[in-house]
Amino acid sequence: MKKEFGKWLMDIAKYMVTAILLSSVFENVERAGLFFLCLVFSGGILVAGLLLIKEPKKQVKERLFQKRRR
Repeated sequence: MKKEFGKWLMDIAKYMVTAILLSSVFENVERAGLFFLCLVFSGGILVAGLLLIKEPKKQVKERLFQKRRR
């Protein structure tokens, strides 16, 4: 469940960055502070998503060991 929520957070961050970039292309960005705040916020969401989908090293080692045994 953590992994799926992490993927969802990463998707939201990608959509936010895309919306910010597209809006800055089609309009003059008069509120530069708001623009950078949205970029920082989406970066934080991206980092949270990456941390949630990361597997502990113990599980990775166990999976590698099981593949070698087969």
